[in-house]
Amino acid sequence: MRHIAKLKFAAIVFGMLAVAACSSSDRPDLQQQEAAVPGSERDFVLNVGDRVFFTTDVTTLSDEARETLRRQAAWLKLYPQIKVQVEGHADERGTREYNLALSAQRATNVRNFLVSQGIDASRLSTIAYGKERPVALCDAESCWSQNRRAVTIIMSGAASG
Repeated sequence: MRHIAKLKFAAIVFGMLAVAACSSSDRPDLQQQEAAVPGSERDFVLNVGDRVFFTTDVTTLSDEARETLRRQAAWLKLYPQIKVQVEGHADERGTREYNLALSAQRATNVRNFLVSQGIDASRLSTIAYGKERPVALCDAESCWSQNRRAVTIIMSGAASG
């Protein structure tokens, strides 16, 4: 019995030491080690932002969405060889047909905004997914708000990395 108590104590001490070792500030910052290569898909996602969000049943761009899209346009001007596709999405409420139309309009509005910022329309395409590709699955606003989005996907021309 006493032997088991010593083993339990040793296991607890070992566990605490393991947790302390993992939380050390001497560990290298993994994000700094994995810095994005300029002009890469990772650079676009991390440093520019690849998506904008919409409120319920809305296809117009918010001020925050416009700011993200201005950054996208500036980045796309730096890399004129890159072609992108704007994916429109909707949350799972509503009919399939309604959500396809809603997500198509969201993608088109993003595309049109990028064109208005000086991006050649031939570099941009759109696709509507409706509610078919949710990123969050639950029956709550916290999930629905993540699914009402337009995502700019790099199709070609990006640097590796």
